[in-house]
Amino acid sequence: MKLTHLFVEPIQAVFDSLPTYQKTPPCPNGFVWRGETYRIRQLLSEWVDYTRKGRMAKNMQPGHATLASRRGSWGVGRFSFEVETEGGRVFVIYYDRAPKDSSDRMGSWFIFGEL
Repeated sequence: MKLTHLFVEPIQAVFDSLPTYQKTPPCPNGFVWRGETYRIRQLLSEWVDYTRKGRMAKNMQPGHATLASRRGSWGVGRFSFEVETEGGRVFVIYYDRAPKDSSDRMGSWFIFGEL
């Protein structure tokens, strides 16, 4: 995977029907970025990263951290999707499970880049 453009900007995910579990979402049906709606034609690949980063990497006992790196823990992890849009563009988007703050405990969607 070689990115031609790196963005790392927030997007709004579009689902035809809401995911059963918001913190473990499937690939959305589209997304809104910079005021434009992109419909996803095809999911090309997907992966999950439960690696704890920053302060979170040091706040867990090693045995628990190993288990958490395989199945995740609250507020930690990214669900990434390489997608092709109806216009033929290929993007990497991801859902970051980290809460914004105590009043907004849901994660956020981002566009990472274009291939």
